[in-house]
Amino acid sequence: MKKREMNMGVAKTLSFAVAGFAMAVAANGAFAAPTGQLLLKAKCQACHAPKEDGGLSRISDGRRTPEGWDMTVARMMYAHGLKMSANERRILVKYLSDTQGLAPEETEGYRYALERRPNVVEHFNNQKVADTCARCHSYARVALQRRSEDDWLKLSHFHVGQYPVIEIQAGGRDRNWWEIASKEIPAVLGKEQSIKSKAWDEWKSRKPNDPSGSWRVAGQRQGVGSYEGRATIKSISQDKYEIESSVEYQDGHIEKSTGTATIFTGYEWRGAVKQGSEDVLQVYSLAKDGNHMAGRWFYNDKESIGADFTAVRDTGQSEIISITPSKIKVGEKQLITINGVALSGEIKLGNGLVVSKEVSRSKEKIVLEVEAISGATEGYSKIDVGTTSIANGLAVYKTIGYLTVIPTNPMARVGGSGGTRPKVPVQLEALAFSTGPDGKKGTADDVNLGSVNAAWKVVNLNKIAEEMEDAKFAGDINQYGLFTPANAGPNPNRKYKTNNAGELRAIATVKDGAKTITGSVPLIVTVQRWNEPPIY
Repeated sequence: MKKREMNMGVAKTLSFAVAGFAMAVAANGAFAAPTGQLLLKAKCQACHAPKEDGGLSRISDGRRTPEGWDMTVARMMYAHGLKMSANERRILVKYLSDTQGLAPEETEGYRYALERRPNVVEHFNNQKVADTCARCHSYARVALQRRSEDDWLKLSHFHVGQYPVIEIQAGGRDRNWWEIASKEIPAVLGKEQSIKSKAWDEWKSRKPNDPSGSWRVAGQRQGVGSYEGRATIKSISQDKYEIESSVEYQDGHIEKSTGTATIFTGYEWRGAVKQGSEDVLQVYSLAKDGNHMAGRWFYNDKESIGADFTAVRDTGQSEIISITPSKIKVGEKQLITINGVALSGEIKLGNGLVVSKEVSRSKEKIVLEVEAISGATEGYSKIDVGTTSIANGLAVYKTIGYLTVIPTNPMARVGGSGGTRPKVPVQLEALAFSTGPDGKKGTADDVNLGSVNAAWKVVNLNKIAEEMEDAKFAGDINQYGLFTPANAGPNPNRKYKTNNAGELRAIATVKDGAKTITGSVPLIVTVQRWNEPPIY
């Protein structure tokens, strides 16, 4: 099993990255609650005193995600000398996640941290909490916890004890940081992110869903395109599953995968599969109805490379899962594929779209030749198949108005070349937009046409980058928008013998008839990241 190791400055090392965690938990089954409960008492009660309510001090005052509990257990091991085998650690994390986890509603808006989505720009619910806490780590790391007010205060004390210079770090010098962290923030978080919540009480009372069965899956892999296929999930033991899948991409190539997964807290799917020739990790969320799943999968050794994922269990209930391609130009004909489950009945298209020919039909895939007649208006077309429909199934446009490049704040990291850290690439994607009926960019009637094939290049971002020849040394971008940074430095061929970091601009270019459209984004190439906890 491949794991990333973080040197803690002591003789022992500890697997502390999301890859190692996800693969470890996926490889082992669930354990009965008494086993986890006994382990909690045997390993933790020596330091965490029993409380009157039957819990243990500090431990019973918080709720976390599986990754959050694994970080807590890891800290007990490297900072306090807790002796625990890998198997015991898995048992304890599973037990704590199931009994003191977060309800699905409590992770909404912050799943990007669990799904390891790269280059996310965070938006804060509370600016003061962000100023106090998110200057050192992500806001999501705070948002994906629930504690009592007293325990939030103890966490503030822990930070000062563990990081004595925290008060004078950037963002803390211009305010009375400790006054805010000890008096204001615990009260705010104790109320807004309390250990007690109606959502958690309701979730605990639910019977867990068993996802065993046949699933229809679809998604979008940046730089490659959309995919669709099938997955079969089989129960091995309580909360542990085998998964096999086969998906086909737009270009026709097929990828098959096999592996195992564990479900935490009744809905947190963590899987590890061999997908083609790659080791892939899955972080999905199982919906309350047990028949829908969504999230992201990514490469074990390159988490910035991955894809969005959605799935619907085939229960016989008709449902559309995706439309490919997602756009059609006015005045043109093209083949459209409707992917779903139990598809049957009359097909209806709106917004000036006409079915010229039904090419093929099955319960899970319908291929149509569709024409957008000259009178069609720009916008989104609803698609009906019998009793099921998708509101914004197909984007209708006359011309591409502009491009945007995502992610909007990409950051790559040098590495490799015999170094201890791998390179961190960036997968860029060009999204096309129509300006809509009003012809103005950035207004409410703009139509998102989705991903488009583009020609890519990188140039120097500014005068300093030109002087340092960053575009020459910092890395290369391929025809699919994948930027691979250069080796870690120092580089004797560069001015000042510096490393291969740099400031670039990535430019995407597409053709729409005789029209050429470009979009760009600043691309920062920076140094290695040495600390990779499951939640940054």
